[in-house]
Amino acid sequence: MKKQKLYTKKLITPVGLLLAMATDNAICLLEFMHNDHWLLSKSQVMQYLNGTDNQKDTPLLLQLEEQLKAYFAKELQSFSLPLVLSGTPFQKEVWNYLLTIPYGETRSYKQQAEAIDKPQSFRAVANANGKNHISILIPCHRVISSDGSLAGYGGGITRKEFLLNLEKN
Repeated sequence: MKKQKLYTKKLITPVGLLLAMATDNAICLLEFMHNDHWLLSKSQVMQYLNGTDNQKDTPLLLQLEEQLKAYFAKELQSFSLPLVLSGTPFQKEVWNYLLTIPYGETRSYKQQAEAIDKPQSFRAVANANGKNHISILIPCHRVISSDGSLAGYGGGITRKEFLLNLEKN
């Protein structure tokens, strides 16, 4: 099977350095680079999509960069970029639900599990959220604990709090 080209770009944002990756047609990765977790995510996406790494600015990656700038400037509440999800059917179901949580709002892991008709699976839902490879665009930062506290986030609790405050104010 022929390998497809995956294009990468590092993006500087108010929440730190992000690695973006895209196919010719869709964003497939947006990960915080504050620890080594991004290396695993990048490897998983490349394997899932049978891709090769090419560092190149593409129109889609430049569009992502512009939309992120607008998001952090509070000029954009909803991203309009095509996405390709790399995961199991359950993970994709969990991530697709995240896309329905409105800007400035939050849901609990329990509410998310109930919304996808798996009310007893809130731990599995939380685990799937943790495997989201497209941070910010697939807004797993909008999911919190049932008691209202900020629970795990791949980018760290400080970044989660920053993103939630950005969207509320």
